[in-house]
Amino acid sequence: MFETRPDRGAEVVLLGRSNVGKSTLMRELTGHTFDTGRNPGVTRRPNHYDWAPEDFVLTDLPGFGFMEGVPEERREAIKTDIVRYLETHAEDILAGVLVVDGKSVVDIIDRHTGPDEVAHVVELYYLLEDLGIPPVVAVNKMDKVDDADERLDALCDRLGLLPPWRQWQETIAPISAKRGNVEALDEAVRTHLHEAKRDDLFKFF
Repeated sequence: MFETRPDRGAEVVLLGRSNVGKSTLMRELTGHTFDTGRNPGVTRRPNHYDWAPEDFVLTDLPGFGFMEGVPEERREAIKTDIVRYLETHAEDILAGVLVVDGKSVVDIIDRHTGPDEVAHVVELYYLLEDLGIPPVVAVNKMDKVDDADERLDALCDRLGLLPPWRQWQETIAPISAKRGNVEALDEAVRTHLHEAKRDDLFKFF
């Protein structure tokens, strides 16, 4: 279980499969450098970034899913820790930002969907909803996607959201973290901060 969380009330968490660009996004949002790497699984513990004096912390949770060189047992333990973290802090989490790779997310969901299987991405999306944490899907690396609207509509379909994606702009946020293009995410998160009466946190998004 992750025990490193600062003593803060309000929180926004980033979560997603390994190597989708969460740490790059965290760096873009905070201006602070975190460990990133080409190898999946670099982030094994939460990275917390808290600002004083605001009662707020932004947290990058470890990546889940397949990681080369990481035993399955360890991967499952990380996933369990992520779920426990979300359950433990659900009341304080104002938005759960599920970061996905725009180019591959639909294929990954389809590959891991069957009679006895739900893709991790879909599972976590519904977990956030079940815990009362507003989910925001940050669809990263969109600069590499040609058929953007089609891809985003397909993602909505897989998440049980009726396309077109543009009617879900508080939930679906196409971004390119590496290029500094995160405006759609900022807007989506601000919607949920406003609903939580925390407009004072807009300066971070």
